[in-house]
Amino acid sequence: MSARTKARKRAVDAVFAADLRKISPLTLINEVAELTADRQNQDAIFGYAKQIVQGIVDNHNEIDDLLDTYSQGWAIDRMPNVDRAILRVAVWEIMFNDEVPDAVAINEAVEMAKELSTDESGAFINGLLTRISATKAAQ
Repeated sequence: MSARTKARKRAVDAVFAADLRKISPLTLINEVAELTADRQNQDAIFGYAKQIVQGIVDNHNEIDDLLDTYSQGWAIDRMPNVDRAILRVAVWEIMFNDEVPDAVAINEAVEMAKELSTDESGAFINGLLTRISATKAAQ
């Protein structure tokens, strides 16, 4: 598993837990980074995870507006919490991180959904992120 994949997983964990606890995901990602600082290769993982989380915090309204607009009949608060966290990470990568190709962000999100969420989540996330990616391409 690549460092970026691990970083995405850490970011999803922080966004998911923060959403449930109603606190900042930055607080959580920083706490976990401190707890694991003595482990090997954590700088690259947490460096990118913090970048993702900071991007989500900075662009939260725009990210959620995109999710709400393109989810076709699914209000964002009705989505499973883990799906919402995965989507926020992927939308940030698609819309705000030019270093990651859209197809990579979508594939990583779909794979994470297959591992962590419901049987239908992978297809739902794939369709939603593909629509959002298409709007970016049209701009």
